[in-house]
Amino acid sequence: MKTIGMIVAVEMDAVLSKYGRAAGIEKRGGFEIHRYEGEGYRLFIVNAGAGEIAAAAATELLIAACGAELIVNFGVVGGLTEEMALSRTVVVESVVHYDFDTSAWDGCEVGRYAAYPTPFVPTTPALVEKALELFPELRKVVCASADKFVEGAEKKRSLHERFGADICEMEAAGVVLSCNRAGVPCLVIKTVSDGITGGAEEFSRQLKASAELCLAVADAIIRAL
Repeated sequence: MKTIGMIVAVEMDAVLSKYGRAAGIEKRGGFEIHRYEGEGYRLFIVNAGAGEIAAAAATELLIAACGAELIVNFGVVGGLTEEMALSRTVVVESVVHYDFDTSAWDGCEVGRYAAYPTPFVPTTPALVEKALELFPELRKVVCASADKFVEGAEKKRSLHERFGADICEMEAAGVVLSCNRAGVPCLVIKTVSDGITGGAEEFSRQLKASAELCLAVADAIIRAL
């Protein structure tokens, strides 16, 4: 039986709507771990809240305490291009932690960790291809990730121009870096809740629908693994 961990930021209502009451809830490491039983897998879900630090800590917890063999992060994001319109669902191929910056000390590019040759930290290629096999309409994207809610077209276009990113959010860098460090595969599925000209108001209005759509895709991929 495969053990899967899922990191949730602000989309827990979609989880409860999809899966219902957990088979068990354990408080550990400052988080609540919700356990669900599926056909051929156990699913442990942590509602980490917003931000890279919490997402990284929750990822480490699911791997170390629950024995997660795969980490899934689904959620809502901002679109950085016209193509990334409302409800567009994507699979993340790589993530750039765009406010990580050691350049004043070592001259390294903004966003690049020493362990990587570029600022772009990859997710697991085989899982990206599996997602595309099941959902050919998905687009492979670069995700710009940092502890910032990005609002307004000027800031969003700037992120796209600087890093070639398609979407932006606040957790994926923590999740992917932690998974890669631990040697655990990760799958990141995201749905746009606020487009290039949108912001907090559009995000709040679209959160529920976008989160439910995103989880439906992530769940179908999990079941097919």
